[in-house]
This record gives sequence, C-alpha cells and structure tokens, in this order.
Amino acid sequence: MADVAIVGGGILGLSLALRLAEAGHAVQVIEGAPGLGGLAAPQALGEFTWDRYYHVILESDRALVGLIAQLGLADRIAWGTTRTGFFTDGRFHSLSSSLDFLRFPPLSLVDKARLAGTILRASRIADGEALESIPVEQWLVRWSGRHTFERIWRPLLEAKLGVNWTRVSAAFIWAIIARMYAARRSGAKRERFGYLDGGYATLLSALRADLERRGVRIHTGSAATEVRVVGAEVVVARGAAPPVTATQAILTVPCPAVTRLCPALTDAERARLGRVHYQGVICASVLLDRPLAGYYVTNITDPGFPFTTVIEMTALVAPATFGGHTLAYLPRYCPADDPWWARSDDEIWEDLLAGLRRLYPDLPATAVRHHVISRAREVQALPTLHYRRDAVPSVETSLGRVHVVNSAQIVNGTLNSNESVALANAQAAALLPRFA
Repeated sequence: MADVAIVGGGILGLSLALRLAEAGHAVQVIEGAPGLGGLAAPQALGEFTWDRYYHVILESDRALVGLIAQLGLADRIAWGTTRTGFFTDGRFHSLSSSLDFLRFPPLSLVDKARLAGTILRASRIADGEALESIPVEQWLVRWSGRHTFERIWRPLLEAKLGVNWTRVSAAFIWAIIARMYAARRSGAKRERFGYLDGGYATLLSALRADLERRGVRIHTGSAATEVRVVGAEVVVARGAAPPVTATQAILTVPCPAVTRLCPALTDAERARLGRVHYQGVICASVLLDRPLAGYYVTNITDPGFPFTTVIEMTALVAPATFGGHTLAYLPRYCPADDPWWARSDDEIWEDLLAGLRRLYPDLPATAVRHHVISRAREVQALPTLHYRRDAVPSVETSLGRVHVVNSAQIVNGTLNSNESVALANAQAAALLPRFA
C-alpha cells in the first residue's frame, strides 16, 4: 500500500510526487493517458517529436529552472532572443523593441504612452488579489484609455477567452503582463526565452527516471474512476485495472473531474468546485517547409481568423531540430460551449489552413509537411471576479484523507509549467506535516 496516491501525471502531479518521495513517502502516480506530461506531453509530428502545445522557459521561472537543474539538465536549456508581431489592419507590425513600439501605427503617441504606463504599472504589482474585484475592461480602460482598449486589448482578450473575457477580473491581464514583462531583458528590453533541447520529452524522461529510482510507482493508461475513503485507507478505483490503495490521496485533475471522482463530497464543496470555469484550447501543430514571418508570437487583432495567434516555434528553436523545417502552432482558445468541440479534425484543419493562407498569401498548401490537431477542454481556470474569495478550491476536503492540488489554485500567475512546479513545491511542504 502506498503512503500517497497522486491522481494526475502532469507536471504538477509529478512534481508533487518528487517532493513527497524526497521526504521518504511511498508514492504512486495514476495517469489515464498512455504517457506522462498532461499539457506538457510530447507528440510525434512526422519523424520528429516535440511538445503537443507550445511552451517556453523564462529566466524568471525559478521553480521550473530549479527542477531542471535538480535533474541534471541545466546545460540542456538553450536561450534566445525573439521578436513579437501584430497583425493589425491587414498588415504585420513588429513590436519587439522600444523603437518598434514608438513606430507602432495603430496607436497615437498618447495611446502608446498610456499603454506603456499600463504595462509598467502592472509589472510593479506584487499580488493581484486587489484586482480580483475589478472587471478587466474597467481596469484597462482606466489606465490605457478606451481607444487602446478597443484597438489592442479587447481583440487580445477575445482571442484568448472568447465571450468569457467579460467574466474575468483585472487579475487575468495583470498576471499575463507580469510574466511577459519578466521575459524582457534590461537595456534593449527584448524578449528572452528558453527551451529544453528535445522539448519537454527531455524533462519528462529524466523526471520519470528520477521518480522510479526513488521507488515511485507510475501507472499510465488507466484513468481513475472513483476515489473513496474506506476506514483508514483511500481506494482509487481504475475501471477494470486493479485499484490503488493508499493512506492519503492528492487529486491534481481539473475541478469537474474532482467532482466526478468523489461522489461523497458535500454539496457546499461541489458548489465551490462548480464555480471554477475553464477555457480550453484546440491547437494545430504544423510542420512547414519554409518560415512564416519570423516572429515567435504573432498576435492577431483583425477579425475573422479561426486561430487566435500564430506561434512560430522555430523563431526560437533551431530549425535543424526539425530537419530544417518550420514548426508553428495555431491555437484557438474555446469556451466549454464552443461548437468547434464537435467538429472533426479534418473540418478544423480545413479552416485553420484557410486562415493560415489568408495570413500568409504566398504560402502554398503544399508547404505543409505534417499537421496534428490537439484538444484540451479544461486548461485555464478563469480568474473570475472575486475568484480567491468565491472559487479557489480548498486543498482539504471533507473526506479527510483526500486532498486537492490543481491549477485552479494558481492565483498570482497565469497557467504555465513554472507556476505548476511552484504550486507543487508549496503544497507538498504544507501537506508533509499532516502526512507524518
């Protein structure tokens, strides 16, 4: 029998397993997918393997960089300076330096000054709790002005959140600004990102090996179907697979899955978990025989595109990694009721390819070597108004031996691997005294 059963084998669950195993606990990890990693899992794209969704490392990502170093992979991080583009009014504009910012035609000098002030103000806020009572539109209009909100902020919010943008607080945009501001180097203020040689597959392989050396048992391909407390034990049922029995369980899955797995939760607990709303993503990974515009990220503010941004990964990662080809991601962020969830991969790809060729008219359809469509329904927990007060899940549950540690508890940042590792480190330290 395990001391602790962890449901969910993403970066969060694996980091929790590491910290608990370091403290001497017998840990078992239960993951329903065939492999580990969750949103950080790798995929095959033709003959190449890379991350299913796009990820970068920032120099300020102390928790993630610390984990990478602990696993002996620090020398496998490659750093590079990237460029940011905007597609506005039918044209590409670079927004990669202070000079680019001053030249940016969609905004007047006054608009630019207010936008710069908004970013600077957000970068100096250490805790976003006070912003959770302010609608995002109200805060952005106050500091950036109505014109900049309509020209820049609102299209970006709609691209990221769809109709859900009206539900979030100012803490949402603050968290994004604060993280991206940290990617800017001093002096030229250019973005500096990093990536692991081999992508997240490198991290996941090393992490799994380290966990198994510490005696952690890992079960993949058999999803948890129910979690119940029986006397002094927690039993994690896994359908037809043998159940896992432990003295404690930690659920790292999204809130709707917590509710499904634990039928014995109180009505109050279920209601609070139900107040967490998620934004999902449908994302195409595309391998091309030529570069696009050379920007790592191209933000699209013009209407009518089926994806919300273009991430040209090989603007950061050496194209030689992919045999000289270009890797791009085309994400579409979707609320739970978006009709795109019911569409086939072929239907989705037809629209995405049409949008890609509209954005880059000289790109022939034959330039696409491979593409893969990935879907994740419950990705980003929306920081709705009064989120910390009304919605953040409690770690403790009425079941006593069952605990919740999931990404909906990230309150001073946006969802990314660094925040997941940091959350795991903090909650493992908090739970260890209770597990003694």
